[in-house]
Amino acid sequence: MWEVLTSFDPALLSAFVAAGLLLNITPGADFIFITASGMSGGPKIGMSAALGVSLGVILHILVAAAGASALLLAFPWAYDAIRYAGAAYLAYLAVQAWRQTGVLGDGPGASSVIRAVKRGFLTNVLNPKTALFIFAFIPQFTDPAIGSIGLQILFLGGVFMAFGFAFALSLGALAGAFSNALKSQYRFLPRLLSRLSAVMFAGLAARLVWDR
Repeated sequence: MWEVLTSFDPALLSAFVAAGLLLNITPGADFIFITASGMSGGPKIGMSAALGVSLGVILHILVAAAGASALLLAFPWAYDAIRYAGAAYLAYLAVQAWRQTGVLGDGPGASSVIRAVKRGFLTNVLNPKTALFIFAFIPQFTDPAIGSIGLQILFLGGVFMAFGFAFALSLGALAGAFSNALKSQYRFLPRLLSRLSAVMFAGLAARLVWDR
């Protein structure tokens, strides 16, 4: 286990962390829900929504690790199939992100801590785009030559979760603390973040196809 974890290329791991951070600022369903909850209920509600969303991400990562491991054990050629399918999906996300015109705070938030956690979890778990994205994103940073794909996905998923959870908590807290400013002055941010994310998605799709 330790040998697998220490075999990651530091440069590749750094690229994974950077990509993960950029992915977290993409104004999708989770981003909008956390922001809306914070803006409508204050920092505590926003942070509770972030906790619920993060619990959902953990479940997706566990499923991805188990699913990818089973698939690759049964069909060794499936690694390339996952890679190309992931590239196609990331390219699709790039187009969708480029067209994104949402506004911070759009969509329903949550009104209590328990409700925020529950709705954050369900919003994430029941969103098939989240599952597809995690299955497309994390495996591309693995390498069958260094050991168990499942173990690598769990490790990378843990790294992704650590940074993602920190960002989500900050987002919920700041949305609650600066709700008035966000509503009146920074309505252009989602479009800017979407454009940056579109470029990143396109780059990851290209890497999947040509880097190996």
